[in-house]
Amino acid sequence: MNLSALDDFTIEVPSWAYGNSGTRFKVFTMPGGPRNPYEKISDAAQVNRLTGLAPRVSIHIPWDLVDDWSDLRAHAEKLGVKLGAVNSNVFQDDDYKLGSLCHPEKRVRDKAIAHHKLCLDVMRQTGSTDLKIWLPDGLNYPGQDSLRGRQDRLADSLQQIYAAMDDDQRLLLEYKFFEPYFYSMDIPDWGTSLVHCLALGDRASVVLDTGHHAPGTNIEFIVMQLLRVKKLGAFDFNSRFYADDDLIVGSADPFQLFRILSEIVSLGAHRPESGVNFMLDQCHNIEEKIPGQIRSVLNVEQALAKALQVDQEALAAAQVEGDVLGAHAVLMDAYETDVRGALADRREQRGLPRDPLAAYRHSGYAESIATTRTGGAQLSWGA
Repeated sequence: MNLSALDDFTIEVPSWAYGNSGTRFKVFTMPGGPRNPYEKISDAAQVNRLTGLAPRVSIHIPWDLVDDWSDLRAHAEKLGVKLGAVNSNVFQDDDYKLGSLCHPEKRVRDKAIAHHKLCLDVMRQTGSTDLKIWLPDGLNYPGQDSLRGRQDRLADSLQQIYAAMDDDQRLLLEYKFFEPYFYSMDIPDWGTSLVHCLALGDRASVVLDTGHHAPGTNIEFIVMQLLRVKKLGAFDFNSRFYADDDLIVGSADPFQLFRILSEIVSLGAHRPESGVNFMLDQCHNIEEKIPGQIRSVLNVEQALAKALQVDQEALAAAQVEGDVLGAHAVLMDAYETDVRGALADRREQRGLPRDPLAAYRHSGYAESIATTRTGGAQLSWGA
């Protein structure tokens, strides 16, 4: 079994996954929760140390604001990880009740634009090249605001942010079909995101989050289409039964994860030169944070390993011949391949534990942070 294509594949983990976070109903605190960005990164470094798959950590502004970015950057690098994409936050300020970049009032739009310019400055200090924007803007009622007017304001706000970027910085624009607003989100789908990215320029790309679609959506088709026009900038792994459920990737529908990664592999987009930044975007509510992230990256690795077993030549031949069942069988043979032993052998050969979850349980790290981290825990999403 050839798994060499996994050698350069990495996954970026989110700092907010390690803090106490969860649903709008209740945030369950966990012993040893990180109290600041330094401790979040220390927890994230455990995932990379045990899996070898997660060498970057996304940060969220203002949740992860610090006085000295060079010091935080040095802290991360000392632990063997780097600071990754910078995520803006315009959903926890009273001014943004009616929107941020789309708000009817220029004062509020200017405030949101200034926040994104702050994020660009953080990127310059951390070495990050990706500004990731998920916009909570939208409407709850028909007639509440002009749908066209909001798109025009959004286009203008994004253009101002884009103009402030350095030549080596990218703008990654995410979409979500509903929530927190329910009549209309201002960026509800990949088409809307793509339209704005095309208007902005070459350094603007779409972010796809697998939790941000209506049930039944063919996500692998969207992946293919965005890769086809070279506009898939980042991919957020998530999992859901109904909406943005923040479940461990692959837990709800592992076959969907395989299908998505099969499309990615068929176009070579799993390789670093594709420019696609693969990330997790999950907030663990009832499960332990670090084991939840370990399980997540291992699920992605396993699905990718299966996707790499697809016999592309046999698949293409069956497709040309119109062999419907034969083509489907090629995919199913790969999906049903048990890659777990081969992946464990590969980890052992690379000096990593065969079972990263068991290694974490026996490491003593969880007991150590539960004892030393006192004085409250930092809350983020859902707080």
